[in-house]
Amino acid sequence: MELLLVWILNAVALLIVAYILPGINVASFGSALIAALVLGLLNTLVKPVLILLTLPITIVTLGLFLLVLNALVFWFAGSVLKGFQVSGFWWAMLGAFVYSIVSGVLSRLLTS
Repeated sequence: MELLLVWILNAVALLIVAYILPGINVASFGSALIAALVLGLLNTLVKPVLILLTLPITIVTLGLFLLVLNALVFWFAGSVLKGFQVSGFWWAMLGAFVYSIVSGVLSRLLTS
C-alpha cells in the first residue's frame, strides 16, 4: 500500500516539475504515473550499473558526475515516453534536481 502511495506522490512530483519548468511537459496524470514508474525502474535497475561503469569519473569529479547521470536517466525517460517530454540536457539536469527535491518533500510529508 505504501509503495502505491509513493508511486502516486512521484507522479504528482512530476506534474509539479512540469508546471514549474517550461522545458518539461507531462500530458496527463496517466502519463505522469507511467513516467514515474519508468523513472523508478530506471533508477532501480539501470542507474546502479551506470554508477559502477562511471565510477572513475565520479571519483575524479568528487561525485558531481552523479548529477549528470541523474539528468541522463531523466532525459532518457523523457525521450522514450510519449506523454513525458524533456526539451534538452539542461532541462533534464534542472528537472531531475527539482524532481528529487519535490518528491523528497512529498515523501517527508507522507512519513510525518
